[in-house]
Amino acid sequence: MTLPAPGPSAPGLRERKKRRTRDALVRVALELFTTQGYEGTTVDEIAEAVEVSQRTFFRYFSSKEEVAFAVQRMVEEEFVRALAARPPEEGPFDAMRHSVLAAWDRVGETIDEIVPVELYLRTFFMIESTPALLAAHLRRSSEMEETIARLVARREGLDVDADPRPRIAVAAFSGVMRVTGQMWGKGPDRTLEGIRALTEWYLDHLGPALSLHWREPRAHG
Repeated sequence: MTLPAPGPSAPGLRERKKRRTRDALVRVALELFTTQGYEGTTVDEIAEAVEVSQRTFFRYFSSKEEVAFAVQRMVEEEFVRALAARPPEEGPFDAMRHSVLAAWDRVGETIDEIVPVELYLRTFFMIESTPALLAAHLRRSSEMEETIARLVARREGLDVDADPRPRIAVAAFSGVMRVTGQMWGKGPDRTLEGIRALTEWYLDHLGPALSLHWREPRAHG
């Protein structure tokens, strides 16, 4: 007997099922990492909680480290896509500023569908307090800064290895992002809207912070 060919909806169903499994692995992994510790959680425990095999886990993620940074990676990738699409006439800081705000606008709802904001916040602190993950975070941040610096250099028609400005600009921008994340975690508004608003406010102060003089000139009477 000849079986009918799968209809056009079949691939969509498969993809949605794969997405649900991946999202469940991320959500469960982050919950376990933040409640019983990253080092104290095994891949087997994550897979068992989602009712899949260890082999299935490794179809989606190469390691515990990869799943720990899954949400952050999604935000970073959206930022890079947004930056690459910015109008060429924008200056580097404006392009990066608009890109990070656009990235938060686009991924905010998606993040909330995968993990609650409260869990996302706990994950941030878990990474900061876990030596193995903090080292990985610093390495990933350095790699991301290099990617962005090269993208900025291409936008400006510069040789990133001959002109220091792209790397300097990205380092300053990344520093603002780190401070924003820390202040968001300590503040009262721990929502995605809150971190977007705080990001915008801190970036508004980047230019003034780089000015030559901060003090108001004294009036002479």
